[in-house]
Amino acid sequence: MCGIVGILGEHEAAPAIVEALKRLEYRGYDSAGIATVNAAGALHRRRAVGKLVNLSDRLVHEPLPGLAGIGHTRWATHGAPNEANAHPHRAGGVAVVHNGIIENFHALRDELAARGMAPESDTDTETVAMLTQSFLDDGLAPVEAVRATLSRLEGAFALLFLFEGERDLMIAARKGSPLAIGHGEGEMYVGSDAIALAPLTSRITYLEEGDWAVITRAGATIYNAEGALANRAERRIQMDAARIEKGGHRHFMMKEIAEQPTVVGKVLDAYLTPEGDAVALDLEGIDFASIQRLSIVACGTAYYAGLVAKYWFERYARLPVDIDVASEFRYREPPFPEGTLGVFVSQSGETADTLAALRFATGEGIRTLALVNVPESSIAREADVAVQIHAGPEIAVASTKAFTCQLATFAVLVVKAAQARGALDAGGVAELLAALRKLPGLLSHALAVDDAIRTAAEAIAESHDVLFLGRGQMFPLALEGALKLKEISYLHAEGYPSGELKHGPIALVDKATPVVVLAPHDGLFEKTVSNMQEVMARGGRVLLISDARAIAQAGDEVWQAITMPDAPEFIQPVLYAVPAQLLAYHAAVAKGTDVDQPRNLAKSVTVE
Repeated sequence: MCGIVGILGEHEAAPAIVEALKRLEYRGYDSAGIATVNAAGALHRRRAVGKLVNLSDRLVHEPLPGLAGIGHTRWATHGAPNEANAHPHRAGGVAVVHNGIIENFHALRDELAARGMAPESDTDTETVAMLTQSFLDDGLAPVEAVRATLSRLEGAFALLFLFEGERDLMIAARKGSPLAIGHGEGEMYVGSDAIALAPLTSRITYLEEGDWAVITRAGATIYNAEGALANRAERRIQMDAARIEKGGHRHFMMKEIAEQPTVVGKVLDAYLTPEGDAVALDLEGIDFASIQRLSIVACGTAYYAGLVAKYWFERYARLPVDIDVASEFRYREPPFPEGTLGVFVSQSGETADTLAALRFATGEGIRTLALVNVPESSIAREADVAVQIHAGPEIAVASTKAFTCQLATFAVLVVKAAQARGALDAGGVAELLAALRKLPGLLSHALAVDDAIRTAAEAIAESHDVLFLGRGQMFPLALEGALKLKEISYLHAEGYPSGELKHGPIALVDKATPVVVLAPHDGLFEKTVSNMQEVMARGGRVLLISDARAIAQAGDEVWQAITMPDAPEFIQPVLYAVPAQLLAYHAAVAKGTDVDQPRNLAKSVTVE
């Protein structure tokens, strides 16, 4: 969610912080700000509502000198998105930026009020600055004041502190929200993730849960949650800057849609043998032959990937699957039968609800497997086994290539499970592997529907409501298509199983409501045709996304049809993600919305 950047450098900090914050815009935000300590030791800040360009404009007219600084892009939780609530927050000689939620801030604020300290904002974060200043007022040095502050905080946080009179000091802390320290030559950096620091350094140290660090230009001293010195490894991370630029595309989302043949190919290269005739994925002791049940947990798009995987595991590996939305999972306290494997899916590896669910499952004693895009993330580190989905940096808030990479990784796991459990013979396994090898090429062919999708999307953009229908393994794609459209075009859209249409949703069908049907020619297509007839009989406009054989069978009453390449049934959900993504993208472009950074949304949701 919120983006954090800190610099102790040899050059003016503010311009470099602005550039680093730009690399965190993908997280979503509604205000931004910077605080610096200048050559005289004075602490100053500038804040602005809206996009970073507004902060940049302010810095032109009100420069912010200083070689030490902290910056922040805020996604509002406590308090409206206005300048008073924008970070950094300041109390006396302390400036703080924060990602997360301080759950006990009301109680702390009451204590501070008794000392005559009154807040100037509606945020929980300001309480952290006020509490630290109160300890400074009691005579503690900055490091001890922060130590005392951290001991009083409840909730989740990534925090970065800057102090008046301290030109060579920052203090960072994390509990539940990620934070990384970057190492330079005579310079040090802090960022919410490595993308922010990519132009500045390739030497990164990730703080672990409960860590806090005292940072000077000479280096960082890291303490664990118990206050003992902690030796955290420094990693070399080479992040090609071109991978986090638009590469000639109008939006990051379109670039990432176009990258899918390549990144899915990387998944297969990583987890199949060079010949593609066997799975070469080591799960470090997890044996599907002894697993009796899977429990898949995720949020948003990752949840829909898990829902596709449920169809696959149960059909091909004959392995029962429970699937839960992470925010509900631990609160219902599910029982885990013996032999359960928990599978936790998160692009960032920092999704707060999914991380909490993982910790609940770990506490219940079951083995855990994580599917993540960031191998250094909290979920990756805390799971028993982590499998990287190899999507590369995904900048657009609406997930595209991470979704298809999650599906491709799940597909490999399904083949491995089917083989280990004897659910498929050698011929059946070979058939699935052959289908997987076709995926990158078929995804390239699927991208060719772009022009046809654009035409349909421009018409759909004029609607107020859109229905998506799918049967079997295409039902999750209907849910995902509706989610994408909602996220970036702000159109109301709902996904339903095709067979559920007559059990309520058909009441919404009229001439003004497009119905998008995702329906390749498979064993369920005949039933889907019947559902389309029900829609068309009531004047509904059907946009059919299918292969040529099915489109011919559907008849001439279909409003518009998008012809997809023929594909083996196993991989159809991966393939049909592309037109669903393109439809949302072009509808959003037609409506003029902010495609990459839609309102109210954040890329990595690191608060509950």
